[in-house]
Order: sequence, then C-alpha cells, then structure tokens
Amino acid sequence: MVNKPNILLVHGAWADGSCWNKVLLLLKAKGYSATAAQIPLTSLADDIAVTQRLLSGQKEPVVLVGHSYGGAVITGAANGATPVKALVYITAFGLDAGESLASLSRQGPPSPGSSAIAPDDQGFLWINREKFHEAFAADATEDEAYLMAAVQKPLSLAGFGGEESTPARKTIPSWYLLCTNDRMIPPPAQEFMAKRMGAAVRSVPSSHAPFMSQPDAVADIIALAAESVVMPAAMTAR
Repeated sequence: MVNKPNILLVHGAWADGSCWNKVLLLLKAKGYSATAAQIPLTSLADDIAVTQRLLSGQKEPVVLVGHSYGGAVITGAANGATPVKALVYITAFGLDAGESLASLSRQGPPSPGSSAIAPDDQGFLWINREKFHEAFAADATEDEAYLMAAVQKPLSLAGFGGEESTPARKTIPSWYLLCTNDRMIPPPAQEFMAKRMGAAVRSVPSSHAPFMSQPDAVADIIALAAESVVMPAAMTAR
C-alpha cells in the first residue's frame, strides 16, 4: 500500500487558512491529510519562514499549494525543503529570482480588481468591503463574499514589494490552476507565469476565489499533483 502525500495549503492576501475549508473536506474525502497554514502577511520573508516552520513538521512527501500571493510564498519556502515533491499554484504568482509582486504588476496593465485595493496609514493594503465581492470573489455567494470581506487579512506593503530568491519551482514539478474570470490576476498574466514555470495547466471559469466557487476543480488539481508523487516516473511522463 502506497502512503499518500501530505498537503500543505498556503492562503494569499486578503484571506486566511479558513478559505480552504471546502477544499480541505474534499481532500479528506479523497484520503489525503491536509493542513492549512496561517501566514501573517507581514513580509514575504516572514511568510516564507512561517511556511517553512510548518514544513519542518510534515512527513515526506509533501505537496505544497499556494493561492495568489501564496504562490510567491511556496516558491521561496520549498527551497531546500526536501519533503516537498510538488508545487501547485491556484491562480497564483510564480515569481522569478529578484521579482516582486510590485515589479511583476508593472509589466502589464492593472487588473480590473486593483482599483478596489487601498493602503491604510499603517502600511497595509485592504480591499474595499463594498467592492470585495465583485473584485475578489464574483462567483461566490453574497454571504460567502460578505464573510470573506469581513475577516480579510491585509497584505503589508513590505509583502507586496518582497523579492523572490531562487525559485524552488526550477527543480520541483509544478501544476497551475488558471482562473479565466479572475479580476485580481489577469488570465494572460497567469498564462505567462504558468508557461514560464513549465507547469501542467488546467483552466476553470472562476473568479480569484476558486476555493469558494470551484472547490472540486481545486481539489482535483491538487490530487493530480499528489498522484504524480507516488506514481512511478514512467507513468507520470505523459
């Protein structure tokens, strides 16, 4: 009997670990043990350190999953983390060495949802609660979007400007769930990052919050990555 990989889920900006609740239950039904991180969103270095601390307690093998900004976190956290055998990006940032969310965002036109983001006087970025549903989770229910807006965790400006070190995805296989109705990370930007990392790509007609509106698609691509970890190489090279 083959032991299934453990799965570590890393949320992005304006969310917390509870955003994965639907996906956690679906992964449980598939027989996987999964953990949802709670990262502080105070800086990229801080968030990587928290994720690496959680990884140190995970048994090998591990599938590391990141949503949005969480993609930048897992890209750095998997460096030197031998238990990590696969990376899964859920409409997420896959940065190159020396890149930041800020520098990458300047390479194209602003996303439609970016107009809903504003800084406070403490150096943190928030999504306007009245615009949260349309900008972040357009296909979630009204109640789901209301709750997400009410409990959102802001991203620090330091996190937005934090630069990636050597990307672990250069040596670890990657998967990417591209969300074609995303208003936060434009689909062409997702395509660019997925192609650059050589990821196996699946697409879903979803907003920036597929874990709410399309949890089955999220769980399925994670399971696909997990299955590749335990399958012989000859079976996965297709």
